[in-house]
Amino acid sequence: MPKTIYDIAKAADVSIATVSRVFSRSNTVKESTRKKILKIADEMGYHPQAYAQRLASKKKNSIMMLVPVMSNHFFTEILKGSQDILVDLNIELTIQNVNQEMGVFKQVEQILKRQWADGYLLVSLHLSDQELRKLKRFNVPLSLLDDVSPLYDSVGFDNVAGGYKATAYLLGKGYHDVVFLSGKTTSKPVKERLQGFKNALSEYQIPFSKDHVILGNSMDRDGFTEKSGYEAMLKILMSDPLPGAVFCSSDIKAIGALKAMRDENVNLPLVSYDNLSISEYIGLSTVHQPMYDMGYQATKHLIERIENPFAKICDYVHDPELIIRSSSEV
Repeated sequence: MPKTIYDIAKAADVSIATVSRVFSRSNTVKESTRKKILKIADEMGYHPQAYAQRLASKKKNSIMMLVPVMSNHFFTEILKGSQDILVDLNIELTIQNVNQEMGVFKQVEQILKRQWADGYLLVSLHLSDQELRKLKRFNVPLSLLDDVSPLYDSVGFDNVAGGYKATAYLLGKGYHDVVFLSGKTTSKPVKERLQGFKNALSEYQIPFSKDHVILGNSMDRDGFTEKSGYEAMLKILMSDPLPGAVFCSSDIKAIGALKAMRDENVNLPLVSYDNLSISEYIGLSTVHQPMYDMGYQATKHLIERIENPFAKICDYVHDPELIIRSSSEV
């Protein structure tokens, strides 16, 4: 763990204020004390020049990413884009997990109050407009990722259009009995992708029913897991008659779904969602969501907002692209 001025003050047996004055090059500290503190700092690998620069600029040279799920592959892709812009700027990135079961908004409020960073990336937190307005009182730079709001810089994705494109493709191939392999139905991305699914059915004059939506039993990480996909596909394969094709709400679920089909020696056309890096190697047809670009853009907006708090708000929504591979071409 990196040493702090508290560690240096303790080792030198002086106050934190004295250490701070030494690093800010104040003339009010005795020369012997100054040399002692600098020697200890050097031994601990502490860099007073960086501290002095931050003190002078009142900047921490750090941003914080708030995410609801640390182990999700979606956030891994987002993180790559964010890190690539920060590494050249010598800005530290801290990741803070937000527990959805404990109330997202309250946790975000507490984090912003502590002013740990120069700015904050809110990733897939999906706060309401009212909650986002309340965050304005903290007067800190925020950038939303996988979300859209006129109140803050934001980078989002048109999930409704993505759900429509995936479903319409399968319907257009003649598979009129298409089912939706769903995640947790209260999840905002799932609701939007389901709406796209419904829109495509409506266009083909197919009545929607609750039987079109199949869930796994496991709802960990909002059901975006291989296990949940496996469970849901087993339910689909037990139905009689079998559906013509499957639209899966995420690539991670699709991995489990494909294994279930292999285990049962059944092959249904399937289109998924996300286009994770693994999708190309397993032949997964999927809706491309530019996660790397989204992470890069949202972080770039945040850095620019920190430098210019009064710049025009930038909100951008990516359009979906359907990538066809072997899983849908049965």
